[in-house]
Amino acid sequence: MENILPLEAERKKKIRRITVLSILAILILLTFIISMNTGYSSLSPMEVIRTFFGMGTEKQSLILFEFRLPRIIVAILVGAGLAVSGCILQGISRNALADPGILGITTGAGLMVVLFVSFYPSNTAAPVLFLPFLALVGGSLTALLIYKLSYKKHHGLLPSRLILTGIAVAAGISALMTILTLRLTPQKYDFVAVWLAGTIWGTSWEFVLTLLPWIIVLFTFIFYKARILDVLNFGDKLATGLGVPVEKERLKLLAAAVGLAASCVSVSGGIAFIGLIGPHLARRLIGPHHQFLLPASALAGALLLLVADTLGRTIMQPSEIHAGIVVAIIGAPYFLYLLARSKA
Repeated sequence: MENILPLEAERKKKIRRITVLSILAILILLTFIISMNTGYSSLSPMEVIRTFFGMGTEKQSLILFEFRLPRIIVAILVGAGLAVSGCILQGISRNALADPGILGITTGAGLMVVLFVSFYPSNTAAPVLFLPFLALVGGSLTALLIYKLSYKKHHGLLPSRLILTGIAVAAGISALMTILTLRLTPQKYDFVAVWLAGTIWGTSWEFVLTLLPWIIVLFTFIFYKARILDVLNFGDKLATGLGVPVEKERLKLLAAAVGLAASCVSVSGGIAFIGLIGPHLARRLIGPHHQFLLPASALAGALLLLVADTLGRTIMQPSEIHAGIVVAIIGAPYFLYLLARSKA
């Protein structure tokens, strides 16, 4: 009887986690459907269905397949990627405030994109496939700098020092980006201003195909390392005692988190707080075990950004509010709440 009770409790927990994941997936599907129906050129549900099955007009097909669907899919991929990146950073640093935006990783990635836009000839099209690699270089260099400044030989990675260092480095990079904008042409300045505000600017199938391999490969690696993240949460000493090469695994996971954040930033701009809110929402709903927390974070982040982008496109038509601004309206108060509760 004593053995049956823990098994029953574990079975109920597993059912509850699967239920939460299913509900998040259903909410994403519903938002996906609503987002296809909303925008500057409104399409009724029946028009969307007919167009989806090839029975719509040429204009309806153009709106749905060339404008809305790529943007919706990019929003889902970016939201999932940023949330999983934030979940990893929170896990390896054991700091609830860790986030690719707050730590300056997205800012570092964005700096490389802005540098590329600044110096690339304006009369030719920028190669889309090149942008994630540039963003990865910028994000990696920024993450390495923050890691080196936060790490102490006899104390390991200090969570409070990590946050403060990340904020300081992000502020410095943002100042450098502001200086760079002074030499831009009006056309390039408009692009950088939109990027800094955080918007889904990569709205073609080319961007979807560019981002998708990064998401698939890095998600596969990260989900494979879910148990390592659980062990790292016990602390460096206990993790080492359990046979985990702590620094080696931490660097691998940090590289994966940077790769996700950088590739997402390259097509979405400086969208902050998704990597903070997504994992926290998932953790409250599903618990701390990364086997379920990582997919829940991905679904929560995808839902948050898709809702933010849909609201931004519909609230003030014909004008558009950038998704990053909508997310910031939600995320900034939540960050202050977490900061007030933090004991770091």
